[in-house]
Amino acid sequence: MITPLDIQNKEFKRTIFGYSAKTVDTFLDEIIIDYERIYKENIELKDKINLLSDQIRQFNTMEDTLKNTLVVAQTTADEVTSSARQKAENIIADAELSGKKLIDQAHEDVRNIKKEYESLKREIYMFKARYQSFLQSQLISMEDFYKNEKDTDTDIVEELDNMGA
Repeated sequence: MITPLDIQNKEFKRTIFGYSAKTVDTFLDEIIIDYERIYKENIELKDKINLLSDQIRQFNTMEDTLKNTLVVAQTTADEVTSSARQKAENIIADAELSGKKLIDQAHEDVRNIKKEYESLKREIYMFKARYQSFLQSQLISMEDFYKNEKDTDTDIVEELDNMGA
């Protein structure tokens, strides 16, 4: 690429029927000024393009990072949700198992209480039968005792009658 300095240092050969040196020099001065302005503008635009390209790369990198972060966040959220769901299912299963155990224990307690109740009923019945038997035997013993007493009293009264008579 020709620089403004190249144009400025350019010299033309002079000939007898050639162009006027003053006209060529004036024209070249105008070209140098315009070319310098365009050249500087071109450098500025290239710098701006480089700066914007760097920013685009940064934004693309940031976008990739955000996408990766969102993927990781989504994956983490899915894992947390799955873990929470699994924990909830485990808690429910444990609660159902505990409830079943409590119900089974309550049924066992009811059976034991019924057995104890039946055992106590038998004991009461046996106690009642024994006590009734005991009372009957006491009544019989008392009747025998009073019968014997009556016989003895009669014998004593007869002896007293015999002695006084």
